[in-house]
Amino acid sequence: MFYAPASGGVRTYLDAKHRRLGDRPGIRHSLLIPGAHLSEHDGIYKVPAPALPFGKGYRFPLRLAPWRNVLRDLQPDLIEVGDPYLTAWAALDARRQLDVPVIGFYHSDLPLLVSNRMGNWFTPNIEAYVSKLYGNFDRVLAPSQVMADKLTGLGVKNVFVQPLGVDLQTFTPAARDPELRAELGIAEDTRLLIFAGRGSKEKNLPVLLKCMKRLGERYHLLLVGSSMPAVVPDNVTVVDEFCPAPQVARLMASADALLHAGDQETFGLVILEAMASGIPVVAVAAGAFTEIVHEDCGLLCTPNNPQAMANAVRQLFAEGCQRRGLLARRHVERHYAWDTVVNSLLGHYYAVLGEQMPMLANG
Repeated sequence: MFYAPASGGVRTYLDAKHRRLGDRPGIRHSLLIPGAHLSEHDGIYKVPAPALPFGKGYRFPLRLAPWRNVLRDLQPDLIEVGDPYLTAWAALDARRQLDVPVIGFYHSDLPLLVSNRMGNWFTPNIEAYVSKLYGNFDRVLAPSQVMADKLTGLGVKNVFVQPLGVDLQTFTPAARDPELRAELGIAEDTRLLIFAGRGSKEKNLPVLLKCMKRLGERYHLLLVGSSMPAVVPDNVTVVDEFCPAPQVARLMASADALLHAGDQETFGLVILEAMASGIPVVAVAAGAFTEIVHEDCGLLCTPNNPQAMANAVRQLFAEGCQRRGLLARRHVERHYAWDTVVNSLLGHYYAVLGEQMPMLANG
């Protein structure tokens, strides 16, 4: 159910996997997502599910049977579950009928999501639910070590870290547009920072705004995405809408660095996109960021501390952004190309199938 018109990293992962597995000989990959009516196009099946009120395109499945029936008709050799709700139980139900392995991919920290919105009262119940559900899968994948450790701490077995990847063709230094500063009405020597993503509570955007007040007029921040704040300092520009990847890539490559104050990220795909665009990162030392932001690629600072973030930004520019940007691009080319990620994912698939993985070459 994380697949929606304006959804982020999970949809990016699903689309990238679907496209690349579709090009592999001997593999048929089907993607089941919520939709208004049952339909199929290019191996993507929309299964009826009601829209969430004010959900910006998200739908929440309420009936098990439609999902189980599509799975049964497809006769898959393996099922990967992408969310922890009804569709997960439909997959486990289909496993009993089809006698196939099921992998669970733990994309979101469900106990943390619930506690953020409803308080800590429900945390023990949600943790018990996660432990029970993911304990049923033949193998569990997590996008970062911090997420894998949380699952292991809940007693879940067979947990493996499987990072996501980044589109190196879309997010590239070649997307840089030297006219962007003129469009924004800022001087050529202004130090341009960017944040791209949803303006949800866990992104901690107020920290970015307070940081920009401390940095002053020599610095400018571009906020790109839906649900952005309406009231911002003079040195902040807001693009309050969901932007397609090529548009985000142009803005990324034209900035000097990415700024990110989110302290609950399970992976942080936008950080990889910035690094692939050839710009370094200033982020908080929390969540999965400590795993993916190496010293050569950016700087980490104390969470929820605007002054610490402003200091890190000044240090980044004092030490030189361009060198770190070049190293960041090389780092993601080496470790996070989608072909590398999909090859790793196939290793998990063949393992639960009990088959030897054929030799694969990166494209």
